[in-house]
Amino acid sequence: MSAHPLTIGVAGLGTVGGGVLKLLADNADVVAARAGRPIVVTAVSARDRSRDRGLNTAGLRWYDDAAALAGDPGVDVVVELIGGSEGPARDLVEAALRAGKPVVTANKALLALRGAELAQLAGTTPLAFEAAVAGGIPAIKALREGLAANNITRVAGILNGTCNYILTTMREQGREFADVLAEAQKLGYAESDPSFDIDGIDAAHKLTILAALAFGRPVDFSAVHVEGIREVSALDFQMAEDLGYRIKLLGIAERTEAGISTRVHPCMVPQAAPIARVDGVFNAVEVVGDQCGRVVLQGRGAGAGPTASAVVADLIDIARGRHTPVWGAPLAAAPSVPMARHTGCYYLRLMVVDRPGVIADVTGVLRDNSISLESMLQRGRAPGEAVPVVLTTHECEEAGMRAAIARIEALAAVMEKPALIRIEPA
Repeated sequence: MSAHPLTIGVAGLGTVGGGVLKLLADNADVVAARAGRPIVVTAVSARDRSRDRGLNTAGLRWYDDAAALAGDPGVDVVVELIGGSEGPARDLVEAALRAGKPVVTANKALLALRGAELAQLAGTTPLAFEAAVAGGIPAIKALREGLAANNITRVAGILNGTCNYILTTMREQGREFADVLAEAQKLGYAESDPSFDIDGIDAAHKLTILAALAFGRPVDFSAVHVEGIREVSALDFQMAEDLGYRIKLLGIAERTEAGISTRVHPCMVPQAAPIARVDGVFNAVEVVGDQCGRVVLQGRGAGAGPTASAVVADLIDIARGRHTPVWGAPLAAAPSVPMARHTGCYYLRLMVVDRPGVIADVTGVLRDNSISLESMLQRGRAPGEAVPVVLTTHECEEAGMRAAIARIEALAAVMEKPALIRIEPA
């Protein structure tokens, strides 16, 4: 074991930053043994020095300006845990890479939006980000290293624990979205402004990273189709149960003959599928390779311990001199498949007036758009009043389904905006 420690500066002392300091203190011996030398925090940066974080920062150099960490001669590696694609986080990472200092970050937004330019700036300097996707699950290492010999055809996953908790609670307790979200906020599982989570943006950032690693295409957040979970209702869970499905917010990246498809949206998945049984705040990542087949990883996708575990794993690699290119291999342009060309099966929920001829009108619209039905469910009868009707389709193209929905919504007997959930195979 080398006597010379690896010295690090940590910017951001929130949940994850505090977790990193605690892990390095609690597991100092095992970390040193696996790193070949001690890993020691020598400097920190956070906005408020006076805040009691329950951390011992005595003897550490403190920087009010996070970017100044990069110029500290007593810091070998910069750990960025501030978050955000601009401002102090970006300034610090760029300053450190320009100074030739390795960077470890958990910042999925920065990587999804600035990953290409940061990789170019890094050159041969390590830029590590295991903690940016799925917390304690080693999804990055699996794609970049463990499955490196495979042609990857698909990466999919539950990439946001807040959404998975909300959807799980809605299913188990039969409650509506707004009610469960409010409870999740009280419990600390959802932010006071939960938009990044529930609108699918956080999951899309992570999927952007996974797609670049899996398919060697440039990082392109703008190519991801993004939908959140605001429109999913308790009734959808009841119907999903009858149909043999569970509802999950999935990020899905696939290689097709036409190019690379990347999308985040609610999905109905068969109850027997491994990913259907990942509940609560847990995450899962599923990779399909031509040699390995399907590999499923699951675990805690957020929180102090799991995310700190991923951060320190990157630090151990740097201490040992293990280094791979930022995106695993040189990136090459590949066409993006627009959502309109997606082909699959669909769940369609309508609220219609219960009177003769309504279903014939709806199915006529579907027929005109080359969409065939697989099944239809109607709960109860209420002549002259609104009732829910659920239709599932055989495979069809998204563009045709969207055109059909526009016409169905305009029918006089349709009382609400139709709800659409895509059905994913097992």
